Amino acid sequence: MCGILSTFGQNSREFCPNVSFFYYIWTKLFMINMDLFVGRDKEIRELDSIMCSNRSEFVIIYGRRRVGKTFLIQNYFQKRFAFSFVGWRNQPLKSQLDRFSKSISQYFKCKKVRILSSWIEAFDLLEEYIDSINTSEKKVIFFDEMPWIDTKQSEFVEALEYFWNSWANNRDDIIFVACGSATSWMVDKLIDNQGGLHNRITRRIYLRPFNLCEVRQYLANKDFDWDFYQIIQLYMVVGGVPFYLSLLDNRLSLEQNIDALFFRSGGLLQGEFDELYNALFSKADSYILIVKALSDKREGLSRSEIEQRTKISGGTLTKILKNLERCDFIVTYSQFKCKSKYTLYRLKDFFTLFYYKFIEGNNTKDENFWQHASLTHSVESWEGFSFELVCYVHLQQIKKALGISGIFTETSTWRYIPNSSDTNSKGSQVDLVISRIDKIIHLIEIKFSSKKFTITKDYYDRLKSRKELFAEVNDVSRGLVDTFITPYGLSDGKYKSLIHSEITAEYLFEKE
Repeated sequence: MCGILSTFGQNSREFCPNVSFFYYIWTKLFMINMDLFVGRDKEIRELDSIMCSNRSEFVIIYGRRRVGKTFLIQNYFQKRFAFSFVGWRNQPLKSQLDRFSKSISQYFKCKKVRILSSWIEAFDLLEEYIDSINTSEKKVIFFDEMPWIDTKQSEFVEALEYFWNSWANNRDDIIFVACGSATSWMVDKLIDNQGGLHNRITRRIYLRPFNLCEVRQYLANKDFDWDFYQIIQLYMVVGGVPFYLSLLDNRLSLEQNIDALFFRSGGLLQGEFDELYNALFSKADSYILIVKALSDKREGLSRSEIEQRTKISGGTLTKILKNLERCDFIVTYSQFKCKSKYTLYRLKDFFTLFYYKFIEGNNTKDENFWQHASLTHSVESWEGFSFELVCYVHLQQIKKALGISGIFTETSTWRYIPNSSDTNSKGSQVDLVISRIDKIIHLIEIKFSSKKFTITKDYYDRLKSRKELFAEVNDVSRGLVDTFITPYGLSDGKYKSLIHSEITAEYLFEKE
């Protein structure tokens, strides 16, 4: 807030003229404890700016389930709301209105609860309550889990439109915060609203999972002493989802924590998969069918391949893919020099990948399953695949390590499948291709290894042949360089000379 932007004791008016000095002192002393937050600097600066605004603000906070949206808002404001209301999942209009009425009575501090029959009446009551607050300070109104409020035929969005346009927007002291995990609803009904809320959203904050740097900081704050390699292994299981990280026990090893969460009786994440998708999407079965298909193919699937595997097509498939991408579950990649025709969809959610690989269909009664399985070939293969994905979601760190952060680049993959008539060539692929505007193309090889990786003669020959094939197929005469990403780097040897640049795990932990 304003207090974060200035030093204690300065006159806040030079930073934020519309906020009183006493309000500034209150925000500085009571509102926000920065130690609570990891990796949310950008979002906090945005909230600071919102609170210093000289107009009313309509703010939406959105992002996937468990990413910490409610935590951010409640702890930033220390629950000092003029009014707050939480949607009630799978409850009809009457139940939602009854809870709203009760919330109003609690803020009014009155025993009598008014019976409401519509959201228009509910917002009228909210206006009446806010008007009774005799202060010039900002009034923060927080609606959490808003998609759950919008029940069938409730006309909630229409009432919200009228509330904002006829009342809140005509003031300069309202901060209306709408929060929800169902990203598709938040985008369709609020951001892309073509009715009364068209272009009315003044601020958008999209909350993403932590990156490796932020996970490391979070764990350090919780007194974990895990190294880069262990944190990457953890990231492969739960990604950077703050809620999942909050369940870890620093008295246990990484392997013991995974067993405790997933494989022991009563594990806190045993039922998370079904809860996750059903909470985010209506008709979740179709979404689950698609992510399951994607989990089986490490390099991703084209749209036509998804149609073949799931029998979902047309507008329905388009909508599902769009919503999955909005919620950070999938990511799209183009093939090198084929931006649209050969777009690949790849599952991005680490938790979902782990679920399909080791939990679904796992009938073992071994409550120490992960401790026993962690050194098996199955886990080793999964780690190799997942480490590629770790690198894909840390492209900015990779570019920084290569010294090309300020250079325009295009990122793609490359997969070559020879024609049936081409008996002289084998199929080939490149994990990651970074094409720079200065005509340098990085062919990036990604390997997960618990020690320095050694390039053997056979491996050297394969990389060399792949580069030659890539150059031939794509008509590239120069500028091709091999880049290697592996946790501990490459061991010295004569075959290392092929590699132009190498990136170790520590670089993936850099700030963006």
